[in-house]
Amino acid sequence: MVDYALARLNMVESQIRTNKVTDPALIDAFDTIPRELFVPKSKRGIAYVDEALEIGGGRYMLEPMVLARLLQAALPKAGEVALDVACGTGYATVVLSKLVGMVVGVEEDQSLADAGNANLEALQIDNAAIVNGPLHAGYAKQAPYDVILIDGAVEVVPPALFDELSDGGRLVTVEGGSPTEPGVAVLYEKLGGRIGRRILFDAGTPLLNGFRQDAGFVF
Repeated sequence: MVDYALARLNMVESQIRTNKVTDPALIDAFDTIPRELFVPKSKRGIAYVDEALEIGGGRYMLEPMVLARLLQAALPKAGEVALDVACGTGYATVVLSKLVGMVVGVEEDQSLADAGNANLEALQIDNAAIVNGPLHAGYAKQAPYDVILIDGAVEVVPPALFDELSDGGRLVTVEGGSPTEPGVAVLYEKLGGRIGRRILFDAGTPLLNGFRQDAGFVF
């Protein structure tokens, strides 16, 4: 029988605190949210390992350390509005819900979106919702967003997501990568209508479909 509370503590102490994550609210979110609820039952025993976990349909949850460092770089604040693109079963959506005022998750796989909303209900998260729709389009209805997380790796960021950023808004994701080469975690900031980009750290996670160069997107 897996001791999930102990596994969660070990994740926080060995994967998150040791990798330059210092924000108390962010650490508390990782320390209290039951990550095992967001993976298939067959994978619950490895829910806290330091790697991306497949959740179905060829989709993955971000490695805990990568997610934590991306969110810390995004500087989410109480009262802000966040968008979680490719939210899957909703783990990062719930983490964000502990840090901002409202979160919208976007998921194109209906079964994952349904599972995500069921997780929100089970955990009594009342400041977040997951909608079904194309990932590259974001969710313009609730824009602009102060924080946008793309929950996976991309080759390019679709222009629609930059359009949905507020002035002063931050977008974080992982760009590039392959089975043999790591990608890079990046932070985009929108100021005065201009988009700035900063590389944060090396990171590897599977690429999301719909965010590849051949999709016709440009920076």
